[in-house]
Amino acid sequence: MTEGLTQAIGSQQKTDSIVAKPVSRLFSVAPMMDWTDRHCRYFHRLLSEHSLLYTEMVTTGALVFGDKERFLRHSPEEYPLALQLGGNDPEHLALSARYGEQAGYQEVNLNVGCPSDRVQNGRIGACLMAEPETVANAVKAMKDSVSIPVTVKHRIGIDGRESYEELVDFVGTVAEAGCETFIVHARIAILQGLSPKENRDVPPLKPEVVYQLKKDFPGLEVTINGGIKSFDDISQHLQHLDGVMLGREAYHNPYLLAEVDNRLYGSEKPLPERRAIIEQMLPYMEKELSSGAYLSHITRHLLGLYQGEPGARRFRRYISENAHKKGAGLEVLMKAVEEVEAVRLQVKENFIKD
Repeated sequence: MTEGLTQAIGSQQKTDSIVAKPVSRLFSVAPMMDWTDRHCRYFHRLLSEHSLLYTEMVTTGALVFGDKERFLRHSPEEYPLALQLGGNDPEHLALSARYGEQAGYQEVNLNVGCPSDRVQNGRIGACLMAEPETVANAVKAMKDSVSIPVTVKHRIGIDGRESYEELVDFVGTVAEAGCETFIVHARIAILQGLSPKENRDVPPLKPEVVYQLKKDFPGLEVTINGGIKSFDDISQHLQHLDGVMLGREAYHNPYLLAEVDNRLYGSEKPLPERRAIIEQMLPYMEKELSSGAYLSHITRHLLGLYQGEPGARRFRRYISENAHKKGAGLEVLMKAVEEVEAVRLQVKENFIKD
């Protein structure tokens, strides 16, 4: 088996590369299953030039035995971009990492944080926190096979392995294998009795544990994930850590990303208008629709764009009620924008009358 995989790695030809933006982990958007697909990432890139984006978790089985071109498909416009892998077999992870590098990804991340039963049944995700040596062997195999960074995303613990000493043992063991970047969801994962959704909310956030981890491993790059909702949260974390990773807030309130370049990377560009972002999406959407994509598969990522603005509810409702219909096209999105602008006009007129 080893020989076959080694030959497969060696036989892969590097794809034509496109010069990509440099990777900074100061700010990133978390890999989220069923959310951060290529349509979502294209949209997020229009909001922020510098944010590091991640794929959904892709299992090694999908790449080694499945249609790797489909699972690795992305647009160069999405760079800087990282591939998150799920797996435990060093050979399969090495081969998958090589596929990712050849496809143009600029980082490979190993998922050691997902608590779902399906993932656990494959002995991947958060359950691997109980096997530091397994993770270390996987990291070493990937680092030996690619030139791009190999990082690990994990929790501060799992049920039955919740002490800080065990977290230090995990990070220390994996760091010795060559991992220099750890992205830490500041909650434990409860693998028995809680759903993945509950694991995002029920275990309490403990950012102080991640802060201490950075103090104890000052030579490592440590990024925090979990419960971040505002730039106040981001500023607080960056006083102690090397970076922040935004999760669900990036999806429910994506316009927050529009401020990232100015507030964190020193850009002086004016903030893009929401309508302008949508208009920039149109050529991409037209191309995808002509290739057989469904409008609703793209527009679902835009539903939160007007979050907190007058007309946001009408925007979401119009898209939700019409984007899935047979033959739905770009006019659905533009009509939703008109709904927002009608509400804004009414608000403005009422303000003038008052």
